[in-house]
Amino acid sequence: MKKRLMLMIIAVLLLSANPFNATEANAATPNEITTYANKFKGTPYKFGGTTPSGFDCSGYLRYVFNNFGISIPRTAAEQYKIGTGVSKSNLKEGDMVFFSGTYKAGISHAGIYVGNGNFISATSSGVTVANLNTNSYWAPKYTGARRLSEVKNVATPVSKPVAKPVAKKALPVGQYYDVATGHWAVKEIKSLSTQSIITGYDVSLFKPNNDVSRAEAATIIARALKLKPVKSSAFKDVPSSHWAAGNINAVMKAGIVQGRSPGHYAPNAKITRAEISKILTNAFALKASNSSTSFKDVKGHWAEGSINSVTASNLATGYKDGTFKPNANATRAEYATFVHRAINK
Repeated sequence: MKKRLMLMIIAVLLLSANPFNATEANAATPNEITTYANKFKGTPYKFGGTTPSGFDCSGYLRYVFNNFGISIPRTAAEQYKIGTGVSKSNLKEGDMVFFSGTYKAGISHAGIYVGNGNFISATSSGVTVANLNTNSYWAPKYTGARRLSEVKNVATPVSKPVAKPVAKKALPVGQYYDVATGHWAVKEIKSLSTQSIITGYDVSLFKPNNDVSRAEAATIIARALKLKPVKSSAFKDVPSSHWAAGNINAVMKAGIVQGRSPGHYAPNAKITRAEISKILTNAFALKASNSSTSFKDVKGHWAEGSINSVTASNLATGYKDGTFKPNANATRAEYATFVHRAINK
């Protein structure tokens, strides 16, 4: 009996010591990281915040990775020192991405790459997703990326080499590869471009279907009205180092725009059609329209008066279903058209 008991104990010890039976600790797949990170979309920003009641950028990353038993430093600058450097062209889901010069010099913002050029991070507008390559605020501030060894790398299928595209040449001012001659807004886009009121992207791209940020909207209005940039900082989330600070402060001083909340402008947030109506009404001193709106989704809306004014002035129109969609975002082509009509009304 004793001998049999000893044999059973030895067998248990051998099994528990077998590395093939061990569970790998602190391991997560890139998809698990990004899936968990996306759960916090919309969480409000809080300076020094480290919990779902409010995050700052580095606190958000720390919270996400800690869920998988991965401990990282507290600040974005310190987080940039860990892991292995990754080139922008080799980014994978779960990589940490970093930015410089957002509110101070050096590494000052961090996020998590979620694929297709997008990253998620805690910004002044809350936890949101933005594009590394096309976002006018984040793209020029991108600094680098780091990959943590604790995150399992899923093998990437080997694909056939893709032929390198032929580099395009810059077109004359006002012409864009993605705004064809027959585009419905080609005249307005060309006109504003030649007046330096609106600009495109590298290699003569306009990206007419991209949404317009509140920072871009203010900048375009400031240029259209030839307002002189104002250096003073009017909003807590628009530091003097922000690329659009001077124009945002100028249109605010002129009484054209307001913040989305006390002391906050939300420069990276997408502007809505209602907000555009209010901006155009203030910027171009449109006459108030007392007639009741014909749009079924505008009655009682906070911007009803402004929407009535821009539609009565033929600056904007509604949709075939009888709606104006005041809370929908406007594209770059639409905004260019609205501003062009206002200038030439």
